[in-house]
Amino acid sequence: MTPPLRLASLVSSNSDILAALGATSWVVAADSHSDAAGLEGARRVGMDLDIDIPALVATKPDLVLASLSVPGLEKVVEGVQRAGLPMLVLDPVSVQDAMQDVLRIGEAIGLSQRATEVVRDWQTKMNALRAEYPRPPRVMVEWWPRPIIAATKESWVTDLLADLGAVNAFAEHEGRSMPMLLDTVREAQPDLIVCSWCGAKKLRPELIEARGLDVPVVAIHESGLGRPGPRLLEGAEQLSAALRGLALR
Repeated sequence: MTPPLRLASLVSSNSDILAALGATSWVVAADSHSDAAGLEGARRVGMDLDIDIPALVATKPDLVLASLSVPGLEKVVEGVQRAGLPMLVLDPVSVQDAMQDVLRIGEAIGLSQRATEVVRDWQTKMNALRAEYPRPPRVMVEWWPRPIIAATKESWVTDLLADLGAVNAFAEHEGRSMPMLLDTVREAQPDLIVCSWCGAKKLRPELIEARGLDVPVVAIHESGLGRPGPRLLEGAEQLSAALRGLALR
C-alpha cells in the first residue's frame, strides 16, 4: 500500500479543507494559526505571513499547500519556490472557487471521491439556506476595526451573501477588501454589520455598536467567513439566522 503524502499547509483555509477530507494526519507542517482538528502531529512553522522556510524544508513535505486568499502571502510563496518544494497555490475569489479548490486538493492528494462528497454536501446545505426577502438586506462584513476594513466586490462574501438572498453593502467597490471611513459605512446604509475580525483574539461587536450607526451587529468568528473552505457553511448558517431575525424586526 502506498503511504500517504507528507503535506504542509500554510493557511487555515487549506488546513480546514484537509480536515474535511480526513487528511490532517498526513500534515507534517502547518502554520501556527491553523486550528483544524487532527494537526497534533504537525510541526508548527510560524504564522502564515511569517513562515520559517528552513523549518518547513526540514519536514520534507511532498506537497505544500498555500493560498493567496491571505493578503501578502506572495512573499512566502516565493520563498517556498526558491526552496524548491512542490507546491499548490490557490487563489479563490468566490464560494464556487473555494468548492473547486476542495476538488483540486482532493485530486492532488488522491482523495477525489471524498472531495466530491464534501462539495456535494456543502452545496446541498447551502441551497437549503436560500431565502427571499421583500428587499435584499444590505450586509457589511468587517474584517478589522481600526482602520475599518470590510469585504468588497471580489470577496467570496459577495456571492455567499447573494446565495442567502442578501447583498454585500460594498459590492460596488473594487477589490477583495478596503479600508474605509465611518462616513463611507454610513453612506452604504447597511441593514446588518458582521463583526468577523481576522486574527483577533476576541470579537467585540460592542465597539462597532458604539460608533452610533444604529445598525444591528452580530459576531461571527473569522473561521466561518474569512476562510475560503468548507467552514464557510458555518458562517452562512449563522448569517442566515441573523438575516431571518432581521426579517422579523
